[in-house]
Amino acid sequence: MTASRKTSKLLGQDSPLQRARSRTRLALDKATEFAGRRAGTTRRRSEPNQRPLSQIEERVLSTILEKEIDYIDSEVFEQDDAEVHIYGLDDVEKPDVSWYRPLMEDLIPQRGRADQGRQGKSVLLSAEQERILFLKFNYARFRMRRIQESLGNRRPGLAEARDLLRWFGVAEGYREQIAETNLALVLAMAKRVRILDGEFADVVSEGNMALMRSVDKFDCGRGFKFSTYACRAILKAFSRHGMKSTKYRQRFPTDFDPALEKSDFVETRRATEQADSAAEVRHIVETNEAELTSVEQTVIVHRFGIGSTTDSVAPLTLEQVGQIIGVTKERVRQIQNKALAKLRSVIENDGRLDPSMATSEN
Repeated sequence: MTASRKTSKLLGQDSPLQRARSRTRLALDKATEFAGRRAGTTRRRSEPNQRPLSQIEERVLSTILEKEIDYIDSEVFEQDDAEVHIYGLDDVEKPDVSWYRPLMEDLIPQRGRADQGRQGKSVLLSAEQERILFLKFNYARFRMRRIQESLGNRRPGLAEARDLLRWFGVAEGYREQIAETNLALVLAMAKRVRILDGEFADVVSEGNMALMRSVDKFDCGRGFKFSTYACRAILKAFSRHGMKSTKYRQRFPTDFDPALEKSDFVETRRATEQADSAAEVRHIVETNEAELTSVEQTVIVHRFGIGSTTDSVAPLTLEQVGQIIGVTKERVRQIQNKALAKLRSVIENDGRLDPSMATSEN
């Protein structure tokens, strides 16, 4: 597999956030359960689902019932048609988070420049759109709290358990949407702070946790933008993280080595990619898949030191190569550029040379 194809395959995978989200959905099909309500109706299923809860659903239910559900109250929740009114509001566009790879920025810098404009465009929400999202999120938690209060200390029945799980799925869906819309806020704050001997991934993780806590505690009824509230919480989380790192260094001054605390994933990955690319170019030159002339092969081999794995060649200057083949160094430069164009064509076209580049001997 070529280096470019391996990179494309890597970029085609889901982002880490998307993979984590898929693992935590826990078999909750909130979309089908809630489709009728978004249309402004209170349609129920004609037949109740009598299937027993799965083990995953049982674990989620136990987690929900462990503590009291917290929510931000609103006077709208007490209205008779609150559910129809709230979920009948306009849907808010979901963000594209395929760009979210903070640890890949140094490895693939061209993605940040070229692809971010197309796929990494953030969704900027108005105050009204934020209000809609938080109303839907908190109303789902409000319904969960009502079910909890009605249960008391008894075990929920199957219908109550499924209703509780359904509202949990709805709340988690809107919670994820709000957090994903503001992921760029965490990265922007993380790049502004400088924590000595700190890992960038740890800083981003602290910021993401603070962002999720901000979603749970934000009151849209006060008239402020969510970013105003979340920024302070994220910066405080960074400050706490820096203080913990400082205390650790003070407590273990002889055992703490910053070099051992940092990951070398980016450097190792870059070295692997470079080695694979060099091996691919060496193979193309040795097998002459690019249809290089004998002069072009001589120039490439001596200019870049491309030899077999057991017989390496020392790189030479343009003037030195010109003395070998009997031409000026400017002519060597022209031959070199032409040969590199052929190699690039073969790599980009999966081993096929562009017919327009096939030429006779120089």
